Amino acid sequence: MTSFRLSGLDPAPFAPLFALSDDALAQQHILRMRADSHPGYPCRVSLEDAFEGDVLLLLPFEHLPEASPYRSSGPIFVRQDAPRRVLAPGEVPPYVTRRTISLRVYDDAHQMIAADVVDGPSVGDALRHAFVDPHAAYIHLHNAKRGCFSCRADRIA
Repeated sequence: MTSFRLSGLDPAPFAPLFALSDDALAQQHILRMRADSHPGYPCRVSLEDAFEGDVLLLLPFEHLPEASPYRSSGPIFVRQDAPRRVLAPGEVPPYVTRRTISLRVYDDAHQMIAADVVDGPSVGDALRHAFVDPHAAYIHLHNAKRGCFSCRADRIA
Protein backbone atom coordinates (compact mmCIF):
# COMPACT_ATOMS: atom_id res chain seq x y z
CA MET A 1 0.00 0.00 0.00
CA THR A 2 1.27 3.45 -0.92
CA SER A 3 1.81 5.81 1.97
CA PHE A 4 3.08 9.34 2.46
CA ARG A 5 5.43 11.38 4.59
CA LEU A 6 5.02 14.96 5.79
CA SER A 7 8.19 16.99 6.31
CA GLY A 8 8.84 20.43 7.70
CA LEU A 9 10.85 23.03 5.84
CA ASP A 10 14.62 23.25 6.20
CA PRO A 11 15.29 25.84 8.94
CA ALA A 12 18.69 26.92 7.52
CA PRO A 13 17.42 29.67 5.17
CA PHE A 14 15.33 31.21 7.96
CA ALA A 15 17.86 31.12 10.83
CA PRO A 16 19.85 34.25 9.81
CA LEU A 17 16.65 36.28 9.58
CA PHE A 18 16.11 36.10 13.34
CA ALA A 19 19.33 38.15 13.86
CA LEU A 20 18.04 41.04 11.74
CA SER A 21 16.47 44.15 13.25
CA ASP A 22 12.72 44.64 12.93
CA ASP A 23 13.39 47.44 10.42
CA ALA A 24 15.58 45.18 8.28
CA LEU A 25 12.93 42.48 8.42
CA ALA A 26 10.22 44.95 7.41
CA GLN A 27 12.22 45.85 4.30
CA GLN A 28 11.83 42.19 3.29
CA HIS A 29 8.11 42.15 4.21
CA ILE A 30 8.79 40.02 7.30
CA LEU A 31 7.19 40.54 10.69
CA ARG A 32 8.67 39.34 13.99
CA MET A 33 5.97 38.19 16.39
CA ARG A 34 5.54 36.52 19.77
CA ALA A 35 2.85 33.83 20.02
CA ASP A 36 0.10 34.99 22.36
CA SER A 37 -1.99 31.81 22.23
CA HIS A 38 -1.73 28.07 21.58
CA PRO A 39 -2.69 26.81 19.08
CA GLY A 40 -2.71 29.53 16.49
CA TYR A 41 0.78 30.00 15.06
CA PRO A 42 1.63 26.92 12.96
CA CYS A 43 5.39 26.61 12.39
CA ARG A 44 6.25 25.23 8.94
CA VAL A 45 9.61 23.89 10.14
CA SER A 46 8.56 21.92 13.23
CA LEU A 47 5.03 21.09 12.02
CA GLU A 48 3.61 22.08 15.37
CA ASP A 49 1.89 25.12 16.75
CA ALA A 50 4.07 27.59 18.62
CA PHE A 51 3.60 27.89 22.35
CA GLU A 52 2.74 31.15 24.08
CA GLY A 53 5.84 33.34 24.21
CA ASP A 54 7.62 31.67 21.28
CA VAL A 55 9.28 34.09 18.84
CA LEU A 56 8.24 33.64 15.22
CA LEU A 57 8.65 35.26 11.87
CA LEU A 58 5.70 35.76 9.56
CA LEU A 59 7.18 35.90 6.08
CA PRO A 60 6.40 35.31 2.41
CA PHE A 61 7.50 31.90 1.18
CA GLU A 62 7.52 30.48 -2.34
CA HIS A 63 6.21 26.96 -1.74
CA LEU A 64 5.82 26.10 -5.44
CA PRO A 65 8.80 27.72 -7.21
CA GLU A 66 8.77 25.44 -10.25
CA ALA A 67 7.93 26.74 -13.73
CA SER A 68 4.20 26.06 -13.77
CA PRO A 69 0.95 28.03 -13.98
CA TYR A 70 0.57 26.97 -10.32
CA ARG A 71 3.80 28.66 -9.21
CA SER A 72 2.86 30.07 -5.85
CA SER A 73 3.92 31.77 -2.64
CA GLY A 74 2.22 32.85 0.53
CA PRO A 75 2.72 33.71 4.20
CA ILE A 76 4.16 31.21 6.67
CA PHE A 77 5.18 31.20 10.32
CA VAL A 78 8.63 29.97 11.36
CA ARG A 79 9.59 29.61 15.03
CA GLN A 80 13.01 30.71 16.22
CA ASP A 81 15.37 27.73 16.71
CA ALA A 82 12.70 25.25 15.58
CA PRO A 83 14.13 21.87 14.56
CA ARG A 84 13.02 20.44 11.22
CA ARG A 85 10.48 17.70 11.73
CA VAL A 86 10.22 14.70 9.42
CA LEU A 87 7.31 12.53 10.42
CA ALA A 88 6.97 8.77 10.35
CA PRO A 89 5.25 7.31 7.28
CA GLY A 90 1.50 7.96 7.42
CA GLU A 91 1.75 10.24 10.48
CA VAL A 92 -0.42 13.37 10.53
CA PRO A 93 0.33 15.72 13.45
CA PRO A 94 -2.19 17.76 15.47
CA TYR A 95 -0.80 20.82 13.64
CA VAL A 96 -2.81 19.46 10.67
CA THR A 97 -5.63 17.48 12.29
CA ARG A 98 -7.00 20.47 14.22
CA ARG A 99 -7.57 22.46 11.00
CA THR A 100 -9.64 22.21 7.83
CA ILE A 101 -7.15 21.42 5.09
CA SER A 102 -7.08 22.00 1.35
CA LEU A 103 -5.17 19.30 -0.52
CA ARG A 104 -3.62 20.18 -3.87
CA VAL A 105 -2.29 17.20 -5.82
CA TYR A 106 0.48 17.76 -8.39
CA ASP A 107 2.08 15.57 -11.04
CA ASP A 108 5.76 15.44 -12.04
CA ALA A 109 5.26 18.45 -14.33
CA HIS A 110 3.95 20.49 -11.35
CA GLN A 111 0.43 20.60 -12.80
CA MET A 112 -2.46 20.31 -10.36
CA ILE A 113 -4.33 17.11 -11.14
CA ALA A 114 -6.75 16.98 -8.18
CA ALA A 115 -7.84 18.97 -5.16
CA ASP A 116 -10.02 18.48 -2.12
CA VAL A 117 -10.96 20.13 1.16
CA VAL A 118 -11.13 17.84 4.19
CA ASP A 119 -11.53 18.08 7.94
CA GLY A 120 -8.21 17.64 9.70
CA PRO A 121 -8.91 14.18 11.18
CA SER A 122 -9.57 12.86 7.63
CA VAL A 123 -6.33 14.16 6.09
CA GLY A 124 -4.42 10.87 6.39
CA ASP A 125 -7.12 8.92 4.55
CA ALA A 126 -7.42 11.64 1.90
CA LEU A 127 -3.66 11.61 1.29
CA ARG A 128 -3.56 7.83 0.96
CA HIS A 129 -6.51 7.97 -1.45
CA ALA A 130 -4.89 10.73 -3.56
CA PHE A 131 -1.64 8.76 -3.88
CA VAL A 132 -3.56 5.82 -5.39
CA ASP A 133 -3.35 7.84 -8.61
CA PRO A 134 0.02 6.90 -10.13
CA HIS A 135 0.35 10.43 -11.57
CA ALA A 136 0.23 12.03 -8.12
CA ALA A 137 3.84 13.05 -7.44
CA TYR A 138 3.33 15.20 -4.33
CA ILE A 139 0.60 17.02 -2.44
CA HIS A 140 0.59 20.45 -0.87
CA LEU A 141 -1.51 20.95 2.23
CA HIS A 142 -2.94 24.41 2.86
CA ASN A 143 -4.90 25.72 5.80
CA ALA A 144 -8.30 26.12 4.15
CA LYS A 145 -9.54 29.12 6.10
CA ARG A 146 -6.57 31.41 5.49
CA GLY A 147 -5.16 29.57 2.48
CA CYS A 148 -1.62 29.47 3.85
CA PHE A 149 0.77 26.69 2.82
CA SER A 150 1.01 24.14 5.62
CA CYS A 151 3.35 21.40 4.44
CA ARG A 152 4.13 18.95 1.66
CA ALA A 153 3.28 15.26 1.48
CA ASP A 154 5.54 12.99 -0.55
CA ARG A 155 4.73 9.49 -1.74
CA ILE A 156 6.64 6.65 -0.10
CA ALA A 157 6.36 2.95 -0.88
